[in-house]
Amino acid sequence: MPKVPILMPQLGESIAEATIIRLNIALGDHVERDQEIIEVETNKAVMDVTSLCAGEVVEILVEEEQSYAVGTVLGVLEVSQDELDSTGEVSIDAPLKSQESEEDATLHFKAEGAGYREPKTIEPNIKGLPVPAGKGGAHYISPRMRARMTELGLRAADISAISGSGGGGRVTVEDLEKFLEEIKSWPSTKASPIRLAVADAMRRSWTRPLATVGRPLVMDNILNHRKGLASKPGPALYILRALALALAENPTTAGYLIGESVVHPRSFDIGVAVQVEDGVLVPVIRNADSKSLCEMVDEYDELVRLARARQLPEAATKHGIATVTNFGTFGLTWGTPIPLPNETLILGLSAGVKRPVWSEDTGTFIPVIQAEIDLTFDHRVVDGGGAGMLLNRISELLQKPQDL
Repeated sequence: MPKVPILMPQLGESIAEATIIRLNIALGDHVERDQEIIEVETNKAVMDVTSLCAGEVVEILVEEEQSYAVGTVLGVLEVSQDELDSTGEVSIDAPLKSQESEEDATLHFKAEGAGYREPKTIEPNIKGLPVPAGKGGAHYISPRMRARMTELGLRAADISAISGSGGGGRVTVEDLEKFLEEIKSWPSTKASPIRLAVADAMRRSWTRPLATVGRPLVMDNILNHRKGLASKPGPALYILRALALALAENPTTAGYLIGESVVHPRSFDIGVAVQVEDGVLVPVIRNADSKSLCEMVDEYDELVRLARARQLPEAATKHGIATVTNFGTFGLTWGTPIPLPNETLILGLSAGVKRPVWSEDTGTFIPVIQAEIDLTFDHRVVDGGGAGMLLNRISELLQKPQDL
């Protein structure tokens, strides 16, 4: 009977690999067409690989908790000729029972142009290592050292705290090997795909000159307005809406520097940072300047739910121009959030604290709930004055939440 490969699908245009979370099949199992047979995790979501044909599982070529590239053969199904004809899938004529037959099948499958790849695991493309404090640093990296780092999957940041014994404190290959030997016995855990993705994004973000400004925000009007609404929008959604309106008034503050040009946003799509296990996902609300606060509540709640369930579609995380993060949910009273590499701005909201504030109207101190809003920005595009005016405008808008 014909045999059909189960391939690691392309789970998104920017996804090159995925980790096997759970095998929902065993040898000898019968599966139906479109049945969810393997659960995988990318750096953005947990998804399922489905069977393209109905048939019997005769080969499983992968293991759980291992990462595999897109196009890798995960297993093999034995199907009927009628099923093969109805689905239009390409069969592997030679059985995969021995090294010789596997090579024959590989050659045949390559000839058919079906994108066959060897069933082998791949190493994560970022391998952050814990490093002890050191006096020296890695400034100049020799070609030999770069070659060894490439072989190990290391970045300059991974070796920056190693004390170098070379000229001018340069870290040598010998220094690196000694360090790696020392940490062999240290406790460690395998970084998840999302943790690696966050690490990669933050490293790329930090190549820019980032600065942070902040100001206090009286929350009483927001909290009182929220009490009167049946939908109960969260504070972060108020912040998101005010940010979108302020940017729509002055789009240059959300521009992105490309060469000698500042590219301005075509639409005001604002992301919201959602804490998930071992990382952060950022779903995006489209055209946030043209939707009222109440109109966005259901969309916002659904995106947050999908993010926490690791089920966000890839399109929901793309092309934001700025992000809002509510680190106040962790009891933090200030912070310096870092914008994503493709964004110039990120606006953070701290926890609200009851404080006495002087009232010119009454001539006395009155108790208010006060939080801090902190804006981190690419200083190449926005100066401190521009960032300050943007924060002030956001604060003004938030004092009239009924207009949001």
